[in-house]
Amino acid sequence: MAQEAATVRPRAGGAPGTQGRKPPPRREIERRTYAALDLGTNNCRLLIARPSPEGFVIIDAFSRIVRLGEGLATSGRLSDAAIERAIAALTICADKLKRRHVTLVRSVATEACRQAANGRDFVQRVHAETGIRLDVINPGEEARLAVLGCQALLPQGEGPALIFDIGGGSTELVLVETTPEGCRIMDWFSAPWGVVSLTEAEGGSRSDDSAQALAAYQRMKARVAGAFADFAATLPRPEAPPRLLGTSGTVTTLASLHLGLPAYDRRAVDGLVVPVDAMRDIGTRLSRMTVAERSRVPCIGNERADLVVAGCAILEAIMDIWPAARLGVADRGIREGILRSLIARDLRA
Repeated sequence: MAQEAATVRPRAGGAPGTQGRKPPPRREIERRTYAALDLGTNNCRLLIARPSPEGFVIIDAFSRIVRLGEGLATSGRLSDAAIERAIAALTICADKLKRRHVTLVRSVATEACRQAANGRDFVQRVHAETGIRLDVINPGEEARLAVLGCQALLPQGEGPALIFDIGGGSTELVLVETTPEGCRIMDWFSAPWGVVSLTEAEGGSRSDDSAQALAAYQRMKARVAGAFADFAATLPRPEAPPRLLGTSGTVTTLASLHLGLPAYDRRAVDGLVVPVDAMRDIGTRLSRMTVAERSRVPCIGNERADLVVAGCAILEAIMDIWPAARLGVADRGIREGILRSLIARDLRA
């Protein structure tokens, strides 16, 4: 747990090595191309954008499930197979960066690389083979970037709000208050449970026996609740209706199921506000299914069938400690936070 006094807005100051230089003209900045790459425990995601009066316009994107943290909980290391999957995805990203003539890029890695004994070796290999320099960020920076990327979708209201990001290897909870300048972080907490790490800790969720899967779900909820307990005890009791905003594959997937979408549609999901009770009902329903049954559900498929239940358990634990009636859904986060930071640096350097 940590305190953050500053308002979450793009940081002033240039990129490394640019301090003291005269900032480029706005017209030149608007012609530049920026990129943000987020290598998480489960996904590799890239956004490439150009500045616009509203912030930025996406001109290219890439996303692939690589499961970099697969097996990490038991071995303490990134496996050879996971490394190969990640490097294959990052090679595609490197090609896009070159073809789009990206002016400035920031590439970050999170929990899997923080935890793995061979995380540093992996980062060095990535640079040698792809040219991408991964910055292994700490949980506080991860939380800051997630808030910066999705704060525009925070439901309107008074008093503190809780923003969360359910990742593959960790979950960040951020208590914020809104100001005219943006969101001010009041407190934050990083729990060592994400959809990959929690699934591997409770293997019953992969079972084709529905009773075993449901029992595993209950154990996962209890495990996450225990991890949240100390932070939950510090949370204030809001006088106004609590506000809750989530950014993760879990919340966007469940929002898609709530809408009954036949296939994922970002335009329908990003910015949606869903009743919390509806999300609980979906989580309970999925937890009673077998992996094979979940794989046939639209917007889940084979790649998420064994992980989505862990996400539901984490989400339910969050909704328990911050009893909002509605949940805001954001299909945006760290990458968007990086882009806003990079563009703002050039404008304010």
